Amino acid sequence: MLKQAYPIRSLGLALLAGVAAFAQTASAREQAGFAQAEWAQDYAAPSAMQVQRSSTPILSPQTIAATEQMVERYKDIVARGGWRPVSGADRLRIGSKGPAVAALRQRLAVTGDLDSASGGSSVYDSYVAAGVKRFQARHGLSQTGSMSPATQQAMNVSADIRLKQLEVNAVRLRSYSGNLGNRFVITNIPAALVQTVENGQVVTLHAAGVGKIDRQSPIMNTKATQINFNPFWTVPASIVKKDLIPKMQKDPNYLTENKIRIFTGETEISPASVNWNSDEGTRYRYRQDSGADFNSMGIVRINIPNPHGVFMHDTNSKGVYGDDFRFISSGCVRVQNVREYITWLLKDTPGWGRDQVEQAIESGKRVDATLSTPVPVYWTYITAWATPDGSVQFRDDIYKRDGVNVPSTLSAPTPVASAEQVPSFEPGDEEN
Repeated sequence: MLKQAYPIRSLGLALLAGVAAFAQTASAREQAGFAQAEWAQDYAAPSAMQVQRSSTPILSPQTIAATEQMVERYKDIVARGGWRPVSGADRLRIGSKGPAVAALRQRLAVTGDLDSASGGSSVYDSYVAAGVKRFQARHGLSQTGSMSPATQQAMNVSADIRLKQLEVNAVRLRSYSGNLGNRFVITNIPAALVQTVENGQVVTLHAAGVGKIDRQSPIMNTKATQINFNPFWTVPASIVKKDLIPKMQKDPNYLTENKIRIFTGETEISPASVNWNSDEGTRYRYRQDSGADFNSMGIVRINIPNPHGVFMHDTNSKGVYGDDFRFISSGCVRVQNVREYITWLLKDTPGWGRDQVEQAIESGKRVDATLSTPVPVYWTYITAWATPDGSVQFRDDIYKRDGVNVPSTLSAPTPVASAEQVPSFEPGDEEN
């Protein structure tokens, strides 16, 4: 059973459940004295129309089979003409009326996000909202139930392109058809998602922050070998040049405020002694103190040896996990609910239960825990896949690796959940 809550749900439609939910809510409103002004049905989305979370790993024989079946289904959709683009629907929400709503219903029905028996009404009711939520869940968008520019753009990616995405990704999935291990980790970069897998089932699910378009997270197979609690961060030379020095030119207090120290050898020097308008700043070593509130690695770093100098870690800016756009790192992967993740990694390492994990974190001191058995870690690039329940997921081809010119939804304004400003730089390589 999945422990970690994450906004991914899967298909299902039950009219009776929706009617029952409406009856209960309507009764409660009547008791509270609320009047039903115009609509005959309540706006609460029928719970059975929500997309349920799948416990099937992205890398699994079941996902391969389901994706290959979905390829055939999309071939049929394409053969029947695909779907019509929707226009003027990007601001629709419950209570909206008009021909754009009827067109939206037809679009949702083609991909099974709305029961085709719901008719061609021009009213945006709770069933349309539930269908939009389901579509948003399948495309990694905020599940608001209201239309947005990003949702409309995703709907207007043609059936032919979606078919090509499925075909490309079916090949990718088959490349992982060997024995991946009894316990392993999957990072799906386009989905900005981390799964822990044991005995063929997803155990925990974590939103992630992954590499920017110009600082991409690599596709690789590696292993998690060690956990560093309360780590220092040694700023990589590339980030010193690209980010840190320009910040010091604008704000001479930046290093001090962010608890970043400057060293020449083992001697600490003052930021005021450096000429930041020359290349002098590139000659020194920069180390950020440990601390959950300000250190860019947060409370923990997970070492995964690889030639790219990247790793997995916590962050001091957790609001980003609620955003649609989580391509914000310099190549490393930030992991939501990292305590649960590292507890799972250390499960088979003697002396490292959840209590010991918490004690190490709360100590505020640098503590290292080496896994008794390294856990395989797969950083993958899967933009389209299906699950055994018949649901299909699509994500933007953020790094343009599909070769089918998938239009991006990321340029469209999307709701964001993070109130915090995402740091302009974060761990890359050369850390201690």
